[in-house]
Amino acid sequence: MPSRRPLMIAVTGGSGSGKTTIARAVVAQCAGLEILTLQQDSWYKDLSHLSPPERDRVNFDHPDAIDFEMIHRQLSDLAQGREIDCPAYDFKTHTRSAQTTRIAAKPVIVFDGILAMHDERVRKDFDLTVYIDVPDDVRFIRRLRRDTTERGRTVESVIEQYLGSVKPMHDRFVLPMRAKADLVVSWEGWNDRAITMLAGLVTGMNGRRQ
Repeated sequence: MPSRRPLMIAVTGGSGSGKTTIARAVVAQCAGLEILTLQQDSWYKDLSHLSPPERDRVNFDHPDAIDFEMIHRQLSDLAQGREIDCPAYDFKTHTRSAQTTRIAAKPVIVFDGILAMHDERVRKDFDLTVYIDVPDDVRFIRRLRRDTTERGRTVESVIEQYLGSVKPMHDRFVLPMRAKADLVVSWEGWNDRAITMLAGLVTGMNGRRQ
């Protein structure tokens, strides 16, 4: 069990804002510092009780699709030095895999996701919250490129989903977290200064906790 509570950091922002890219870049710059990275997507609710057509109609950009109760419980366990069995989500079937991953706490824990700050209980688990601020058009273009090249989707389906759920849910649930974040980072393009600043902040905050 760790001798002290881990430093808990949330990285949030809209779909296509670069949350995971930033988290990985910061970890790479924090040489010698043990960091555990977690992604909100692991905690989508299991939909095995629904038929496949019903699963396809679920709005996965709405907070109701996320198991915040489990996130809060497992983050609290990690904060207390207890290991967790992190769930794995199958996005093809929209069900939770029977296989889990046993994870132990590290001195720094970075949790990223579009709704990482939505739930107040979860938000209070973090020592630092970071909002990645990117214009809507930039995020949409990034999402369009990703979904058509990596996920085999048509341009029309990406646009339909963006206008039908991604953009409305972003405006309703994600964007309001900008005002609640400890730090807002612009990320229209690669921002070396932001990465260096965040890495220095994480290293400094971790050092002060020792």
